Amino acid sequence: MAKVTIQDVARTANVSVATVDRVLNRRPGVRGATVSKVEAAIRELNYQPDRIAARLARSRQYRFGFVLPARSSEFWQRIADEVRLMADRMAGERVTITARQVDVFDGEALAQALDAIGEGYDGIAVVALDHPAVREAINALQARGVSVVTLVSDVPGSKRAHYAGIDNSSAGRTAANLMGRFLRGLSGKVGLIAGSLALRDHIERQFGFEQLMTHEFPHLKVLPVRESRDDWQKLEAMTAQLLAEHPDLIGLYNVGGGTRGIVAGLEAAGRARDIVFIAHELTDPTRRGLIRGTIDAIINQDAGHEVRSAVRVLLAKADNVPLIESQERIRIDIFVRDNLP
Repeated sequence: MAKVTIQDVARTANVSVATVDRVLNRRPGVRGATVSKVEAAIRELNYQPDRIAARLARSRQYRFGFVLPARSSEFWQRIADEVRLMADRMAGERVTITARQVDVFDGEALAQALDAIGEGYDGIAVVALDHPAVREAINALQARGVSVVTLVSDVPGSKRAHYAGIDNSSAGRTAANLMGRFLRGLSGKVGLIAGSLALRDHIERQFGFEQLMTHEFPHLKVLPVRESRDDWQKLEAMTAQLLAEHPDLIGLYNVGGGTRGIVAGLEAAGRARDIVFIAHELTDPTRRGLIRGTIDAIINQDAGHEVRSAVRVLLAKADNVPLIESQERIRIDIFVRDNLP
């Protein structure tokens, strides 16, 4: 099949090639109705412009930044590694990618980091806290023409361009479904731990979990959520405290990170095999916990897919081309000991 050209788009939209070029490069002077016609033609024909050639022709180089958590957990290290891989890969396509780390649990600090982003950036991907100051900082970047993609944790009330992450409410409901099935026929208490209730992904997972547990498994009592800031040492002590306070504890769901602390706490107490434990993110420590049987199931999101998706979206916004929505949908993976990759 012949490659679709800009001339094909112009004929389909019944406009000039110059008009299509202005729409693609977001130059002024094109009526809104005409822009809509051109964009519809691009989608209909699945037009894919030669982005690298266009950048070379315009001597244009894009600059994207990632704002990541200042935490040393295995999942966030994997995200940082994927960002470095994409930076190396995109360097030959006239795209520079940089990264910096911030305490994303601190809304004011994260907002200040976003406000401090200087001129010259075309797009930012940020692991975001749903906080008023962060929302305003994202809106200010968008107003400056800097596209913002929220990564892993969303701020849906902001003007961000896209969210690259799983449906966290569905992830929480999935955890509840697994918990109820694993504990079928038993009655008792289920512990619930989150890293921070200011992080949208943690809030949505908690909501989905509690909602389904209440309606589908009312014989299981979900305890009030406890916050850990994803600190594995704090989680080890928190697990010991939960076990001491609730001898009838039969299930545990960790919404966030620091899972190795819970694994250590359950194993130290000799309760690794009689408590159903569901966690997030397949990392080296959670893999070991799953193989030993301390963890019963892991709900995972593909860190590489999320980072690649964020970069693709930022490129699409910079080049003013439509997204392929199905390509950017991040799936929820469920791992048990028998299907580990």
